Amino acid sequence: MKYKNIDQLLELCQKHNLSISDVALQDTANSMEISTDEVYEKMLQNYLIMKDSIKEGLKKDLKSVSGLTGGGAFKLKTLVDNKKNISGSLMGEIIYSALSTAEYNACMGRIVASPTAGSCGILPACLATLQNHYKFDDKKVVMALINASAIGKIISTNATVSGAEGGCQAECGSASAMIASGIIELFDGTPKMCTDAAAQALKSHLGLVCDPVAGLVEEPCVIRNASSATIAITSAEITLAGIESLIPLDEVIEAMFRVGNQMAPELKETALGGIAICKTAKELEKKILGCN
Repeated sequence: MKYKNIDQLLELCQKHNLSISDVALQDTANSMEISTDEVYEKMLQNYLIMKDSIKEGLKKDLKSVSGLTGGGAFKLKTLVDNKKNISGSLMGEIIYSALSTAEYNACMGRIVASPTAGSCGILPACLATLQNHYKFDDKKVVMALINASAIGKIISTNATVSGAEGGCQAECGSASAMIASGIIELFDGTPKMCTDAAAQALKSHLGLVCDPVAGLVEEPCVIRNASSATIAITSAEITLAGIESLIPLDEVIEAMFRVGNQMAPELKETALGGIAICKTAKELEKKILGCN
Protein backbone atom coordinates (compact mmCIF):
# COMPACT_ATOMS: atom_id res chain seq x y z
CA MET A 1 0.00 0.00 0.00
CA LYS A 2 2.98 2.33 -0.41
CA TYR A 3 2.64 5.39 -2.62
CA LYS A 4 4.85 8.36 -3.40
CA ASN A 5 2.62 10.38 -5.70
CA ILE A 6 -1.00 10.83 -6.70
CA ASP A 7 -0.79 8.51 -9.69
CA GLN A 8 0.39 5.66 -7.46
CA LEU A 9 -2.27 6.44 -4.86
CA LEU A 10 -5.07 6.39 -7.44
CA GLU A 11 -3.70 3.19 -8.96
CA LEU A 12 -3.89 1.49 -5.55
CA CYS A 13 -7.43 2.75 -5.03
CA GLN A 14 -8.53 1.40 -8.40
CA LYS A 15 -6.66 -1.91 -8.14
CA HIS A 16 -8.06 -2.79 -4.71
CA ASN A 17 -11.38 -0.92 -4.99
CA LEU A 18 -10.54 1.19 -1.96
CA SER A 19 -11.02 4.81 -0.95
CA ILE A 20 -8.06 7.11 -0.43
CA SER A 21 -8.61 6.93 3.32
CA ASP A 22 -8.57 3.11 3.26
CA VAL A 23 -5.22 3.10 1.46
CA ALA A 24 -3.78 5.80 3.71
CA LEU A 25 -4.98 4.02 6.85
CA GLN A 26 -3.28 0.77 5.85
CA ASP A 27 -0.09 2.52 4.71
CA THR A 28 0.17 4.45 7.99
CA ALA A 29 -0.42 1.33 10.05
CA ASN A 30 2.30 -0.51 8.14
CA SER A 31 4.83 2.30 8.42
CA MET A 32 4.16 2.80 12.15
CA GLU A 33 3.96 -0.95 12.81
CA ILE A 34 0.65 -0.63 14.61
CA SER A 35 -2.89 -1.74 13.82
CA THR A 36 -5.32 0.22 11.68
CA ASP A 37 -7.55 0.53 14.76
CA GLU A 38 -4.70 2.26 16.60
CA VAL A 39 -4.14 4.65 13.71
CA TYR A 40 -7.83 5.45 13.64
CA GLU A 41 -7.89 6.14 17.39
CA LYS A 42 -4.91 8.48 17.08
CA MET A 43 -6.67 10.40 14.32
CA LEU A 44 -9.89 10.50 16.32
CA GLN A 45 -7.99 12.09 19.19
CA ASN A 46 -6.50 14.62 16.77
CA TYR A 47 -9.99 15.48 15.56
CA LEU A 48 -11.29 15.90 19.09
CA ILE A 49 -8.41 18.30 19.81
CA MET A 50 -9.31 20.21 16.64
CA LYS A 51 -12.90 20.62 17.78
CA ASP A 52 -11.76 21.73 21.22
CA SER A 53 -9.43 24.34 19.71
CA ILE A 54 -12.40 25.85 17.83
CA LYS A 55 -14.39 26.05 21.06
CA GLU A 56 -11.55 27.58 23.08
CA GLY A 57 -10.69 30.09 20.37
CA LEU A 58 -14.22 31.50 20.41
CA LYS A 59 -13.83 33.06 23.86
CA LYS A 60 -14.62 36.76 23.88
CA ASP A 61 -11.59 37.87 25.88
CA LEU A 62 -8.98 35.79 24.03
CA LYS A 63 -5.88 37.88 23.23
CA SER A 64 -2.38 37.02 22.08
CA VAL A 65 0.68 38.37 23.89
CA SER A 66 1.46 40.68 20.99
CA GLY A 67 -2.06 42.09 20.99
CA LEU A 68 -2.38 41.51 17.25
CA THR A 69 -4.79 38.61 17.55
CA GLY A 70 -7.80 37.47 19.52
CA GLY A 71 -11.52 38.08 19.73
CA GLY A 72 -12.12 38.17 16.00
CA ALA A 73 -13.75 34.75 15.87
CA PHE A 74 -16.11 35.72 18.69
CA LYS A 75 -17.17 38.85 16.80
CA LEU A 76 -17.87 36.92 13.61
CA LYS A 77 -19.76 34.16 15.43
CA THR A 78 -21.95 36.85 16.99
CA LEU A 79 -22.71 38.21 13.52
CA VAL A 80 -23.53 34.71 12.21
CA ASP A 81 -25.67 33.84 15.24
CA ASN A 82 -27.67 37.03 14.67
CA LYS A 83 -28.12 36.05 10.99
CA LYS A 84 -26.54 39.28 9.82
CA ASN A 85 -23.60 37.83 7.89
CA ILE A 86 -23.49 37.71 4.12
CA SER A 87 -22.62 34.08 3.37
CA GLY A 88 -25.14 32.15 5.46
CA SER A 89 -24.77 29.88 8.44
CA LEU A 90 -22.58 27.13 6.96
CA MET A 91 -19.96 29.36 5.36
CA GLY A 92 -20.13 31.76 8.27
CA GLU A 93 -19.37 28.94 10.69
CA ILE A 94 -16.50 27.72 8.55
CA ILE A 95 -14.96 31.19 8.53
CA TYR A 96 -15.27 31.85 12.25
CA SER A 97 -14.09 28.33 13.09
CA ALA A 98 -10.95 28.82 11.00
CA LEU A 99 -10.34 32.18 12.66
CA SER A 100 -10.96 30.63 16.06
CA THR A 101 -8.38 27.88 15.72
CA ALA A 102 -5.77 30.16 14.17
CA GLU A 103 -6.29 32.77 16.89
CA TYR A 104 -6.09 30.11 19.59
CA ASN A 105 -2.78 28.97 18.11
CA ALA A 106 -1.47 32.55 18.26
CA CYS A 107 -2.49 32.62 21.92
CA MET A 108 -0.42 29.51 22.61
CA GLY A 109 -3.43 27.21 22.79
CA ARG A 110 -3.32 23.50 21.99
CA ILE A 111 -3.92 22.85 18.30
CA VAL A 112 -3.17 20.18 15.71
CA ALA A 113 -0.63 21.28 13.11
CA SER A 114 -2.42 20.37 9.91
CA PRO A 115 -0.09 20.34 8.18
CA THR A 116 1.54 23.26 10.05
CA ALA A 117 0.66 25.48 13.00
CA GLY A 118 0.33 28.42 10.63
CA SER A 119 -2.42 26.61 8.69
CA CYS A 120 -4.03 24.87 11.67
CA GLY A 121 -7.51 26.37 11.26
CA ILE A 122 -8.39 25.13 7.77
CA LEU A 123 -9.01 21.41 8.29
CA PRO A 124 -10.83 21.77 11.64
CA ALA A 125 -13.12 24.50 10.35
CA CYS A 126 -14.26 22.50 7.33
CA LEU A 127 -14.63 19.15 9.07
CA ALA A 128 -16.34 20.33 12.26
CA THR A 129 -18.74 22.64 10.43
CA LEU A 130 -19.74 20.04 7.85
CA GLN A 131 -20.28 17.50 10.61
CA ASN A 132 -22.42 20.00 12.49
CA HIS A 133 -24.57 20.86 9.47
CA TYR A 134 -24.84 17.44 7.82
CA LYS A 135 -24.73 15.27 10.97
CA PHE A 136 -21.92 13.01 9.81
CA ASP A 137 -20.76 10.57 12.46
CA ASP A 138 -17.22 10.74 13.85
CA LYS A 139 -16.12 7.68 11.87
CA LYS A 140 -16.91 9.28 8.52
CA VAL A 141 -15.27 12.57 9.49
CA VAL A 142 -12.13 10.90 10.84
CA MET A 143 -11.78 8.90 7.61
CA ALA A 144 -12.02 12.19 5.70
CA LEU A 145 -9.19 13.48 7.88
CA ILE A 146 -7.15 10.38 7.04
CA ASN A 147 -7.89 11.04 3.37
CA ALA A 148 -6.53 14.57 3.81
CA SER A 149 -3.39 13.18 5.44
CA ALA A 150 -2.62 11.16 2.31
CA ILE A 151 -2.63 14.34 0.21
CA GLY A 152 -0.45 16.09 2.79
CA LYS A 153 2.01 13.21 2.78
CA ILE A 154 2.38 13.37 -0.99
CA ILE A 155 2.83 17.15 -0.99
CA SER A 156 5.48 16.99 1.75
CA THR A 157 7.26 14.13 -0.05
CA ASN A 158 7.39 15.77 -3.46
CA ALA A 159 7.36 19.46 -2.54
CA THR A 160 7.02 21.18 0.85
CA VAL A 161 4.47 22.32 3.41
CA SER A 162 6.86 24.85 4.94
CA GLY A 163 6.25 28.57 4.59
CA ALA A 164 9.96 29.18 5.10
CA GLU A 165 10.70 27.03 2.07
CA GLY A 166 7.72 27.56 -0.22
CA GLY A 167 5.73 30.56 1.00
CA CYS A 168 2.16 30.51 2.31
CA GLN A 169 1.08 28.57 -0.78
CA ALA A 170 2.92 25.63 0.79
CA GLU A 171 1.16 26.02 4.15
CA CYS A 172 -2.38 27.30 3.63
CA GLY A 173 -2.41 26.04 0.05
CA SER A 174 -1.50 22.52 1.09
CA ALA A 175 -4.03 22.53 3.93
CA SER A 176 -6.75 23.72 1.57
CA ALA A 177 -5.88 21.01 -0.94
CA MET A 178 -5.81 18.36 1.77
CA ILE A 179 -9.25 19.13 3.12
CA ALA A 180 -10.78 19.71 -0.33
CA SER A 181 -9.92 16.07 -0.99
CA GLY A 182 -11.27 15.00 2.38
CA ILE A 183 -14.55 16.82 1.78
CA ILE A 184 -15.09 14.97 -1.49
CA GLU A 185 -14.71 11.61 0.28
CA LEU A 186 -17.02 12.87 3.02
CA PHE A 187 -19.68 13.37 0.34
CA ASP A 188 -18.96 9.96 -1.28
CA GLY A 189 -16.99 11.21 -4.26
CA THR A 190 -14.47 9.03 -6.08
CA PRO A 191 -10.70 9.05 -5.40
CA LYS A 192 -10.16 10.84 -8.73
CA MET A 193 -12.65 13.52 -7.70
CA CYS A 194 -10.76 13.92 -4.42
CA THR A 195 -7.53 14.68 -6.25
CA ASP A 196 -9.30 17.00 -8.70
CA ALA A 197 -10.66 19.05 -5.79
CA ALA A 198 -7.22 19.15 -4.19
CA ALA A 199 -5.70 20.34 -7.46
CA GLN A 200 -8.29 23.12 -7.80
CA ALA A 201 -7.57 24.31 -4.25
CA LEU A 202 -3.80 24.26 -4.61
CA LYS A 203 -3.96 26.05 -7.98
CA SER A 204 -5.91 28.82 -6.28
CA HIS A 205 -3.01 29.43 -3.88
CA LEU A 206 -0.07 29.44 -6.27
CA GLY A 207 2.23 32.38 -5.62
CA LEU A 208 0.87 33.18 -2.15
CA VAL A 209 3.76 34.61 -0.14
CA CYS A 210 4.57 34.20 3.54
CA ASP A 211 4.95 37.69 5.04
CA PRO A 212 4.12 37.65 8.77
CA VAL A 213 4.10 41.02 10.50
CA ALA A 214 6.86 41.13 13.11
CA GLY A 215 7.64 37.53 12.21
CA LEU A 216 4.62 36.30 14.19
CA VAL A 217 2.09 33.76 12.95
CA GLU A 218 -0.79 36.21 13.36
CA GLU A 219 -1.13 38.86 10.66
CA PRO A 220 -2.05 38.01 7.90
CA CYS A 221 -1.88 34.31 8.79
CA VAL A 222 -5.11 34.14 10.79
CA ILE A 223 -7.23 35.68 8.02
CA ARG A 224 -5.61 33.46 5.42
CA ASN A 225 -6.78 30.39 7.34
CA ALA A 226 -10.35 31.58 6.88
CA SER A 227 -9.99 32.41 3.20
CA SER A 228 -8.21 29.11 2.47
CA ALA A 229 -11.02 27.18 4.16
CA THR A 230 -13.53 28.84 1.83
CA ILE A 231 -11.34 27.97 -1.17
CA ALA A 232 -11.44 24.32 -0.08
CA ILE A 233 -15.23 24.42 0.05
CA THR A 234 -15.40 26.09 -3.36
CA SER A 235 -13.03 23.53 -4.87
CA ALA A 236 -15.04 20.64 -3.47
CA GLU A 237 -18.32 22.17 -4.62
CA ILE A 238 -17.25 22.60 -8.23
CA THR A 239 -15.75 19.11 -8.28
CA LEU A 240 -18.97 17.55 -6.99
CA ALA A 241 -20.70 19.28 -9.91
CA GLY A 242 -18.49 17.30 -12.29
CA ILE A 243 -15.92 19.98 -13.11
CA GLU A 244 -12.52 18.31 -13.44
CA SER A 245 -9.10 19.85 -12.97
CA LEU A 246 -7.41 20.14 -16.36
CA ILE A 247 -4.02 19.90 -14.64
CA PRO A 248 -3.42 16.70 -12.59
CA LEU A 249 -2.61 17.15 -8.91
CA ASP A 250 0.91 15.72 -9.25
CA GLU A 251 1.71 18.45 -11.77
CA VAL A 252 0.12 21.16 -9.61
CA ILE A 253 2.25 20.03 -6.65
CA GLU A 254 5.33 20.19 -8.88
CA ALA A 255 4.33 23.69 -10.00
CA MET A 256 3.83 24.85 -6.41
CA PHE A 257 7.30 23.63 -5.46
CA ARG A 258 8.81 25.30 -8.50
CA VAL A 259 7.08 28.61 -7.72
CA GLY A 260 8.30 28.37 -4.12
CA ASN A 261 11.86 27.91 -5.30
CA GLN A 262 11.49 30.95 -7.55
CA MET A 263 10.31 33.17 -4.67
CA ALA A 264 12.77 35.64 -3.20
CA PRO A 265 13.83 34.83 0.39
CA GLU A 266 12.07 38.04 1.47
CA LEU A 267 8.76 36.41 0.59
CA LYS A 268 9.25 33.23 2.62
CA GLU A 269 8.59 33.78 6.34
CA THR A 270 11.48 36.19 6.84
CA ALA A 271 9.23 39.21 7.50
CA LEU A 272 11.37 41.12 5.00
CA GLY A 273 8.78 41.51 2.24
CA GLY A 274 5.10 41.74 1.41
CA ILE A 275 2.89 43.41 4.01
CA ALA A 276 5.51 42.73 6.69
CA ILE A 277 7.46 45.78 5.50
CA CYS A 278 4.51 48.14 5.10
CA LYS A 279 4.75 51.31 7.19
CA THR A 280 2.08 50.25 9.68
CA ALA A 281 3.54 46.74 9.92
CA LYS A 282 6.97 48.15 10.80
CA GLU A 283 5.41 50.41 13.43
CA LEU A 284 3.65 47.41 14.94
CA GLU A 285 6.89 45.44 14.86
CA LYS A 286 8.71 48.20 16.71
CA LYS A 287 5.95 48.40 19.32
CA ILE A 288 5.81 44.62 19.84
CA LEU A 289 9.49 43.77 19.70
CA GLY A 290 10.95 47.06 20.85
CA CYS A 291 13.30 47.21 17.87
CA ASN A 292 14.36 50.20 15.77
